[in-house]
Amino acid sequence: MDSLTVRWILAFVLVFAGLAGMVLPAIPGAVLVFAGLVVAAWAEGFVYVGWKTITVLALMTGLAYLADLVAAAFGAKRFGAGKYAAAGAITGAAAGLFFGIPGMLAGPFLGAVLGELLVRRDLRAAGLAGIGAWIGIVAGTAARIAIALSMIGIFFLVRFVSVE
Repeated sequence: MDSLTVRWILAFVLVFAGLAGMVLPAIPGAVLVFAGLVVAAWAEGFVYVGWKTITVLALMTGLAYLADLVAAAFGAKRFGAGKYAAAGAITGAAAGLFFGIPGMLAGPFLGAVLGELLVRRDLRAAGLAGIGAWIGIVAGTAARIAIALSMIGIFFLVRFVSVE
């Protein structure tokens, strides 16, 4: 197998792993999509997709992470959560990874509830904080997916329309 074929295979594997990482928190999805697109550009010697596009894609990668953090914090705050609920949601999300999909869905909610209960002994407020954290995580995931698909779209637009 020649090096060009290896580069294209690596590019596809990285992009598809990155797309999986958009919904699986343990996988750095945006970074993998970006790396796959850089490898694809490299496979063609950066003839079609150059440094301008790569820079835009790198900025979008950073935006994907920023959007995720902002969405989770906004969702929790919007429902009255405090800093302990936000920390609990992050801890719950990390712990949830060990329990598969159910853990990834329930972990942030339970973490936010427990974090809020540590500060306020109000079950209703804790429940709302948990709902807010969960909605924020779902919104962040939707934003990451939209940004990753936009990155791929920009890559193909530049590659096949030769904008750069």
